[in-house]
Amino acid sequence: MSVQPKLEIINLGDELLIGIRENGHLAYLGDQLTRFGLEVQRNLVIRDNPEDIKRFFKDSWDQNDIVITTGGLGPTSDDLTRETIASLLNLELEFHEEIRQRIEDRFTKMGRTMTDNNLKQCYLPKGAVELVNQFGTAPGIFLKKDGKILIMLPGPSQELRPMWNKRVIPLLEEEGMNFTDQAYLQLRTYGLGESALESRLNPILESIEGLRVSFCFHHGIVDLRLSSPNGGLSTEEIEKIGEQCRIELGDDFVCYGHHSLAKIAFDQMRGVEKTLAIAESCTGGLLSDAFTNIPGASKIFAGGVVCYNNDAKIEMLDVPESILTQHGAVSAECAVAMVTGVAERFSTDYGLSITGFAGPGGGTPENPVGTIYLGYYSQVGVWSQKLVFSGERLTVKERAVHAALDFLRRKLIRYRVEDFLAAVGTSR
Repeated sequence: MSVQPKLEIINLGDELLIGIRENGHLAYLGDQLTRFGLEVQRNLVIRDNPEDIKRFFKDSWDQNDIVITTGGLGPTSDDLTRETIASLLNLELEFHEEIRQRIEDRFTKMGRTMTDNNLKQCYLPKGAVELVNQFGTAPGIFLKKDGKILIMLPGPSQELRPMWNKRVIPLLEEEGMNFTDQAYLQLRTYGLGESALESRLNPILESIEGLRVSFCFHHGIVDLRLSSPNGGLSTEEIEKIGEQCRIELGDDFVCYGHHSLAKIAFDQMRGVEKTLAIAESCTGGLLSDAFTNIPGASKIFAGGVVCYNNDAKIEMLDVPESILTQHGAVSAECAVAMVTGVAERFSTDYGLSITGFAGPGGGTPENPVGTIYLGYYSQVGVWSQKLVFSGERLTVKERAVHAALDFLRRKLIRYRVEDFLAAVGTSR
């Protein structure tokens, strides 16, 4: 195998082609591989059809060093990936009793009886290594043949992702691939678009030979990736360039790496042992969900209230009816009343609120569709912020969540700086 192996991903599933399910596997595996210098040459999405599998897999196998497939390993009659590829590679399928026992034990724990069609999952191509499925019945497959590597993963994301991390990565490391040092340095930013970020950093980056610069925008976040594909710059040199960029960006810099805005805010509050409560209207719980996805969130997150209509705002958060009558539910006054009410109800140090018109209906000349008001509560005051986003309903909701998290992050940075300066002044 070459130093930089050629790699291709084949996603199998009719549901991907007819739009029932999005192809999250490519996004996940592409990100995982790119982080460590393994670039995907091509991605194919094909039907659960033996003839298609034979045709497209043969081409991929002939042209690449590593082929990864997803889907088609389950117990039903349309799961044909294992059998079709084994036949194409002239490999017999061997029955593994330990897999049968593992599947039967899983059914027993669920209080169900294993049906006979599950037995097809117990067969592996001769010479293959089983990738134990921690959260399902279909094992993955790792096969080395003719100097190439075949990795076959199950379709469900909740099975594929832990299998990749716990089973596949160690096997690839045994093949000499490095999954410790990332192939690029990433700076996560918020508050600048791609073009504005590039213009701001061009004086630092444009004259550096051997540096690859790339940008990735997602819901207000822009990731800047710095790398040196040809090895002209050392890791230390790239880190120094990254530090120059961080200083230039100031508060628009979020973190190095891939942490979410919620994780950054969580760490900031955890470090000073502060607590948070959330009130949401148009985002319907997405902001609270961003925090509860973090292990240990209860250390700072006291709770949230989804108050979608006006009666709920009045009853659950004590928002004065006069505010709703005079200013409306989508207003700075309402955002402030919501965040004050939720912080007082949960007795927290900080509060966040979101109210707005996510669309497609609603909106006024003063507050068109896409208008969002954020509320922020702390023990030294309450603030609001107005933002207007474009896009479909789900996009506006996701942008609103990111904006609220960034609002909190920036406020926490400011108060930590002020606290530090006050402490220094006191010590003098």
